[in-house]
Amino acid sequence: MGDLKYLFAYTIPISVIISIKFHGIFSLTTLFYAYGLIPFLELVINDNKNEESEVVISSPFKNFIFDILLYINVPIVILVLGYGFWSLNNSNLLIYEQIGVVFSLGVLLATNGINVALELGHRSSVFEKTLSKLLLMFSLYMHFFIEHNLGHHKNVATKLDPASAKYNQSLYDFWITSTLGQYKNAWTIQLKKLKEFRFFSFKNELLIFCFIQGGYLFFLYFIWGYYGVFYGVIVAVISFLMLETINYIEHYGLKREKSSSGRYERVQTHHSWNSNHQIGRIVLYELTRHSDHHFKSSKKYQFLENKIESPQLPFGYPASMILAMIPFLWFSIMNKHIEKYDLKIN
Repeated sequence: MGDLKYLFAYTIPISVIISIKFHGIFSLTTLFYAYGLIPFLELVINDNKNEESEVVISSPFKNFIFDILLYINVPIVILVLGYGFWSLNNSNLLIYEQIGVVFSLGVLLATNGINVALELGHRSSVFEKTLSKLLLMFSLYMHFFIEHNLGHHKNVATKLDPASAKYNQSLYDFWITSTLGQYKNAWTIQLKKLKEFRFFSFKNELLIFCFIQGGYLFFLYFIWGYYGVFYGVIVAVISFLMLETINYIEHYGLKREKSSSGRYERVQTHHSWNSNHQIGRIVLYELTRHSDHHFKSSKKYQFLENKIESPQLPFGYPASMILAMIPFLWFSIMNKHIEKYDLKIN
């Protein structure tokens, strides 16, 4: 599809704009597209899921283009989110239209917001890390920047990681344990980093995040009053629950073993579920090649590979997210896959 295939990721914001602008049944456009059309296309398109991926050839210019494609998401998210809030607060929408717009904005923040923030959060430059934090602010999930990088990647597939779903744990139980557990872990990490510094200091990044997110909600109140805050919070909750659903399917039931010394083994490609379904890969900037991401978190999205030794999800991410919402179906399918790959159970 060429180096510009990631332009396809912008189809999510386009679908959200359609949902906001045309109202009526079109308010459900994003939900139909993200969780209807994309899963259907991934089922019928042969993606050669078991083949090793081709290595992307690097060059300074190409790398710059790949980075720009990420950066563009920041103004897109801000403008489309603002348009959505304006419509919710200034248009006479029916209940189902409001629901459609709210969920559309949630999908936007989950895909072009949090997902892009995850990629940028692993970068080394202050500029990219700042963009990551900005995108996370809209989902009221800025603590994820700390916990994901310093907690999840260290403790993945162990009992120490709340973002790694246990065998036979339902998605709805995971939403609670992961959301609360990651927030708690973020504070634990932050307090350890403070050491000789005071709690109320500029070194307490997590405390600053709280003030920034509070300022964001106050801005919504200043512009649209209580309804602005209500919509801002609801959209944020929907977006981070979508993130947690992705966390759920990425590591469900997988376990890292302890060595004789009591330390966990090094993170390997079989400690994450992989998906090489092409459309989901592109829309999510290769997040679905999650095994390689955990094997080397500093690797940029365009270089992530499909490792044939990695356990493969039977469906793409959107379809897997829908399946996870029906626990008995999820267990009946995924538990057999764990047996198929002879994986260690967490």
